[in-house]
Amino acid sequence: MSAEARVKELGLKLPPVPKIGGVYKPVVIVGNLAYVSGHGPLKDDGTLITGRVGDDLDKEAGYEAAKQVGLTILTTLRAQLGSLDRVKRVVKTLGMVNATPDFKFHPAVINGCSELWGQVWGEEAGIGARSAVGMGSLPGNIAVEIEAIFELNEK
Repeated sequence: MSAEARVKELGLKLPPVPKIGGVYKPVVIVGNLAYVSGHGPLKDDGTLITGRVGDDLDKEAGYEAAKQVGLTILTTLRAQLGSLDRVKRVVKTLGMVNATPDFKFHPAVINGCSELWGQVWGEEAGIGARSAVGMGSLPGNIAVEIEAIFELNEK
């Protein structure tokens, strides 16, 4: 099943295309790889999920924020590529969690994004290499920021 069909089947609601908040491109394509800039957890109403995991948010709320980042990246990919079906596989994900110094569950938080992509592209193509790290702060106090690299299908 195609990624676009899976999004519909899963009933996923994608947020609006994020506005560019600096001097960068949301996606840069080099050969058959798409490098996606860091994204935050943009909600349907255009606001962001903010707060520090381990203080303002618990692990489960962090997971939901990471899932929302995954949905936001899907929006950007669709806008930049024309279709999520252009993605062949997830190559690498870097998940950054705005966390307290004693928070220990960064990978469990970033699973929100990884599990979503596994559902959209299937376990083999949707789950790639990954790093999940804690940060002392993130822009605008967002809860999670994620960047990723995707392999693209030939046009």
